[in-house]
Amino acid sequence: MADNKGNFFKRLGKKISDVFAELKRVTWPTGEKLAKTAAVVLLVIVFFAVYLTLIGSGGRWVLDKVGFYDVVETTSVSETDPSDAEAPVEVIDDVGEPTEASAEG
Repeated sequence: MADNKGNFFKRLGKKISDVFAELKRVTWPTGEKLAKTAAVVLLVIVFFAVYLTLIGSGGRWVLDKVGFYDVVETTSVSETDPSDAEAPVEVIDDVGEPTEASAEG
């Protein structure tokens, strides 16, 4: 808790001056070294981008060949038989006697 003694702004100023002092001690790379390092990083990025693209495309090709992406047509089973659509329907009239009527109405 000894760090909390003193004015806040004095402590903040001391921290900032410590940061600048540390930055003066850093060994900064030369422009040539920086350019070489950046070129290596960019080449590695391009290499892995091409590599991962080939892996993805190859995987897609293999899955296409084994039929993974084939669309399977499904058929639905209906509740009623389509041949029953034209069959006569029994309708009970007002008197309670069954009469025959067509399915159309």
